[in-house]
Amino acid sequence: MRTLVLGGARSGKSAHAEGLLGAGPATYVATGRRDPADAEWSARIAAHVARRPATWRTVESDPVDVLRAAAAGDPPILVDDIGTWLTGVLDDTGGWTGPPTAARRAGAALADATGSCRTDLVLVSAEVGLGVVPQTRSGRLFRDELGALNAALADRCTDVVLLVAGLPLRLKPGR
Repeated sequence: MRTLVLGGARSGKSAHAEGLLGAGPATYVATGRRDPADAEWSARIAAHVARRPATWRTVESDPVDVLRAAAAGDPPILVDDIGTWLTGVLDDTGGWTGPPTAARRAGAALADATGSCRTDLVLVSAEVGLGVVPQTRSGRLFRDELGALNAALADRCTDVVLLVAGLPLRLKPGR
């Protein structure tokens, strides 16, 4: 099973994705970077951590590496969230001001790792195709790059679910 859970802000996508895995062992790949100076962001991270079962292991690592290293029979993997991962990639590669070539390569590597992941996998990402065209170049770049990456991930997933107002809509039913 490879599931992509999409949704807008506060749609319930993370909680839905977590519910797909249950309380058994799992690997949670956290993509949000910690910033001790940002109390609100730290509170969000703490809320996510608090609702995870004690049997889950949290990894703050590149999801590409985690997916490539997964073996058949390993606990399922949850990656939350692709948008924050992409933001970090764009930061690290200068993609906000220059061509996003390196970020696109990283996205392709993530899509390939998703398609070849040997254990159950749930990915969480923001659906960015339903909003207005952002006024800023960086906003348009992020929307375009994440939208293209979401499409590549959806192509490699067996299930795709869109959360709207907390309600899951199955876009691509798997098994």
